[in-house]
Amino acid sequence: MADWLVKSEPTDYGIEDLARDRLQLWDGVRNYQARNYLRAMVEGDRLFFYHSNAKPPGLVGLARVSQTNLIDPTQFDPQSKYYDPKATPDCPRWYTVELAFERQFPLISLETLKAQFTPEELPLVRRGNRLSVMPIGEAIAPRLLALAGLGAQDFSPL
Repeated sequence: MADWLVKSEPTDYGIEDLARDRLQLWDGVRNYQARNYLRAMVEGDRLFFYHSNAKPPGLVGLARVSQTNLIDPTQFDPQSKYYDPKATPDCPRWYTVELAFERQFPLISLETLKAQFTPEELPLVRRGNRLSVMPIGEAIAPRLLALAGLGAQDFSPL
């Protein structure tokens, strides 16, 4: 099982939305490195959910990967802000995963994360890092869980 961080603006889709919906296609990622991370995910991987462009930004919950290697349908919709005219159903360019809600926890602010982790440990705290999906190191995930007051037993993979 691997650990990942996914970012979303809470005004677009926040942890409360995922808690309500329980499952959500994680569509609209339009960065090739982030897309490749999505393609590397496997069912049961843990996801740390981060609210970006919020006051304050920070980690707010956990999800897991419930389905992988899904074609992002927004790439084919001319009405979508994620439309990609170069993508076709026969040759899609953008893939994604489905997220399953696990739990919400009190916000762990970016300021707190910067105080606890170096940019080498947690790329999220690196200045200028704008990736919406990124891996979390094996040694870092337990520390993030501890900041949330959780342990590995508090996460139930598929």
